[in-house]
Amino acid sequence: MKNMRPTNIITIDPQAGTNLAVAGNNYRLLITGKETNGAFAMIDMLIPPGGGPGPHAHAGFQESFYVIDGEIVVRSETQTYIAKKGAFISISKGGAIHAFKNESARNAHILCVVVAAGLEEFFKEIGTPVAFGEFLPVPEMTPQVAEQLTSIANKYNQEIFPPDYLIK
Repeated sequence: MKNMRPTNIITIDPQAGTNLAVAGNNYRLLITGKETNGAFAMIDMLIPPGGGPGPHAHAGFQESFYVIDGEIVVRSETQTYIAKKGAFISISKGGAIHAFKNESARNAHILCVVVAAGLEEFFKEIGTPVAFGEFLPVPEMTPQVAEQLTSIANKYNQEIFPPDYLIK
């Protein structure tokens, strides 16, 4: 009987992969749903001081973060957590509203795993190709840009909330 195990192993060299500027951050797509048959995606995120996504929710997948270096402040409707180097955060499938921000004076480096895949496709559509570690300015949030972002977010089952939604 022939061996039916897969024979391919996916390898990504350091700094290889698709690098995108997303809202002032640098996201490197390590593995996407195309390579995992939609099972998961993994994104290497560099977050500069003041960076990070605003309040948002996504009901269709679980999102987890591991802080490789630096720190981020993670907020939800029920808690605020300062995630330092070595911390792990998991946002359950179901759509909890959350955000994170680098409130420190140096870059934060986090690893994001999304189960099932799909968030990386959203990043591809809203992001701009850049070199590894390159940061572009945060785009000005004009009403037209906000409308376009909301439309793209809806396409990927994302909800976007006002920037101050989780500030108490």
